[in-house]
Amino acid sequence: MNVVVEPDVWVRALAGGALIGLAAAALLLLTGRIAGISGILGGLVLDRRSGDRAWRALFLLGVVLGGLIFLRLSTLPAPGAPGAPGGWPVMLIGGLLVGFGTRMGNGCTSGHGVCGLARLSKRSRAATLTFMFCGFLTVFILRHVWAQ
Repeated sequence: MNVVVEPDVWVRALAGGALIGLAAAALLLLTGRIAGISGILGGLVLDRRSGDRAWRALFLLGVVLGGLIFLRLSTLPAPGAPGAPGGWPVMLIGGLLVGFGTRMGNGCTSGHGVCGLARLSKRSRAATLTFMFCGFLTVFILRHVWAQ
C-alpha cells in the first residue's frame, strides 16, 4: 500500500503539534493543572467540587469545538459517513477500550504522552511506550493479519 503525503501535511502536522504543546504548557503554567483529557473529563463528571468544574467544562468545550471546526474545514469524511473507516460501532468499542485503558494506566495519551514526557516522568515514559506499542501492534494486525 503506497501512501502519498502532500508536502504541506508536514507543516500542518508540525503546527498542530506545536499548538497542542502550547495549550498544555499554558494550562500547566497558568493553573498548575495537567492537560490530561481523561482526568479533566473524569473530574468534571465524577468530582462534584464546584470551584473546579468551570475550567474543566470550558477546556472540554474547546476540545469539542476545535474538532468540529476541523471537521467542517476538512475534506475527511465525518465519522459514520460513507467512506469513513470503521463507522460508529468501531468508534464506540474503541472509545470504551480507550476509557478502560486510561483508567488502568492512570492517565491518557495527552496526560502521559504530552505532559508527562515533558516533565520527564518515568511512569509516563513507561505508559507512553506501552500504549504506542499496543497501537503499532493493533495497526499491524488489522492491516497485515486480518487484511483481505
